[in-house]
Amino acid sequence: MADLLRTSNPTLSGNVFRSEGVAYGDSMTISGTVNKTGILTICVVAAAAWTWNRAFNVGLESVMPLVAIGAIGGLIFAVVTVFKKTWAPVTAPIYALLEGLVLGGISAMYETRFAGLPMQAVGLTFGTLVALLLVYRSGLIRVTDRFRMGVVAATGGIFVFYLLTWILGFFGVRFPSVYGSSPLSIGISAVIVIVAALNLVLDFDFIETGARAGAPKYMEWYGAFGLMVTLIWLYLEILRLLAKLRSRD
Repeated sequence: MADLLRTSNPTLSGNVFRSEGVAYGDSMTISGTVNKTGILTICVVAAAAWTWNRAFNVGLESVMPLVAIGAIGGLIFAVVTVFKKTWAPVTAPIYALLEGLVLGGISAMYETRFAGLPMQAVGLTFGTLVALLLVYRSGLIRVTDRFRMGVVAATGGIFVFYLLTWILGFFGVRFPSVYGSSPLSIGISAVIVIVAALNLVLDFDFIETGARAGAPKYMEWYGAFGLMVTLIWLYLEILRLLAKLRSRD
């Protein structure tokens, strides 16, 4: 969600991109950002594959500490990247590797219960990425201020909802109608998947705006980082939705 807050921040306007591009020399390009996104994807997949293999060769219990380290470390490096954008060439790959540990462990847990589910989620995630990119490039979806504010508000609401349910969970308050496999729960998950997917459109717009404005070269890593944050969130939400649907079979 950090990328959403970033794209709606008035301090990240085209004028700021332009001034930084002049000050730092080399400029951000779309192709450069795509290459950086590919590197981060490789980092995520490599770490996830290693954790996945360990889970099935050694046992799920052996990867739980790795999942915890990845989750905490990933959060720390994500925050650092947001506030220190010039560090993105270093912090973004580290973030990707740490998140790979998390995804590998979580995916292995789902695989033990629902065989083949993680691969379906991966396919749907990248399918959604390609589909929305094509729709965005065609001009069918335009990132207006109203669109941006709507997506940001929806994402903020989801974040608050998750935070509240997490806090209430410490006091024994559970929401089976939300986290179970009821029609209401599935509907909520479907809405969250849609909101997560729309975040990709904001990321595309941010990258295109930065390249057009001549943002500094390190913003390629920052743009790739923001896109990776959204893809990871989207994958996890699709994984959760598919698990709910499979539970009803």
